[in-house]
Amino acid sequence: MPIPDDVTGFEIDSDVRQELKSLPKTLADDVARNLVMVARLLDSEPEEAYQYSRIALRLASRVAAVREAAGFASYVTQRYAEALTEFRASRRMTGRVDLWPVMADCERGLGRPERALAMAGEPEVKQLDKAGQVEMRLVAAGARGDMEQFDAAVVTLQSPELASNSVHPWSARLRYAYAEALIAAGRADEARDWFAKAADADTDGSTNASERLAEIDGLEFVDALDPELAGEEDSEAGDDVAAEPRARTKSGGAPDEREMFEDEEDVEEYYDEDDLEIDEDFDGNAPKRADSDSAGRDER
Repeated sequence: MPIPDDVTGFEIDSDVRQELKSLPKTLADDVARNLVMVARLLDSEPEEAYQYSRIALRLASRVAAVREAAGFASYVTQRYAEALTEFRASRRMTGRVDLWPVMADCERGLGRPERALAMAGEPEVKQLDKAGQVEMRLVAAGARGDMEQFDAAVVTLQSPELASNSVHPWSARLRYAYAEALIAAGRADEARDWFAKAADADTDGSTNASERLAEIDGLEFVDALDPELAGEEDSEAGDDVAAEPRARTKSGGAPDEREMFEDEEDVEEYYDEDDLEIDEDFDGNAPKRADSDSAGRDER
C-alpha cells in the first residue's frame, strides 16, 4: 500500500524505534513507516490501518511492537481471534501485563464472557497500574452484562475510583458504564445522575453521555448545519413571508455482533480449560502498583 512521502518513520515513539534497531536499517525504516500509518488511521480509517499493520507484520513478526500494533488494528476492526493471537505474542516477547484487559475483552468479543471473568481473577490483574485495573473492572462488568448478570455488573463497577470526585482519564467511561449498568439492572432512576457525572468528566468526547442525558430529560439535539433541516426551515420561512409580507416589513423584522474470526488452534493453545475457574466473588480490586491504559475498548 502507498505511503505518503512526508511519512519518514521517525514519527513513532523512541522505544519502538529502539526495538526496530534489531532489523537491517532499510527494513526497519519500512516497518516504521507502516507503523506510523497504522497509528494515523486507527481511529479514522481502521480497515486501512489494519492493512498497513499486516504489511508490518509480514516484514517484522518477531518485533513485539509490531505484534502489538497488529493486535490493536485487528481489535478495532473486530477481528478478535487475530487480535488475541497478536496480543499474546507481544506479551510473551515482553513479559508485560498491560495488554491483559484488552485480551480479556477479546474473549468477550469471541462470545466467551466467562473467560474474561476468569482473567479478571488472575494474578496479572494485581500487576496492572491504576488505569489498567479500572479497564479490567470495565471489562469484567461488561462480561457480567453479557451473561445477563446485571446486578453483579453494577456491583463490579462500584469502587473508590467511581466514588471519587476527582477526574482522571478513565472517569468519564467508568461513570458512563455505571449509568448503563444501572439501566440494565432496572434502576434507571439512578442512572441520570451518573450520566450527568460522566458528561462533566468527558472533556474529550469519549462517551455520548451528554446525548444520553438529553434523552432522559426529553431534549433533542438539532444539527444546525444539516442541509435538509436548513432546507425545511427556509421553506417554512418562505411560506411565512409569502403569507404576511406587509406585517414583516412593517415590524422591521429580518427575514445534532461482531464479525468474529476464530482460529481455534491459536486461541485454545493459550488456555487449558481445566485451569479456568471463574472467581464469582472477584470484585476487581487489586493492590496499587507503579503506574498505562487498553482497547477498547468501548464500554462494550
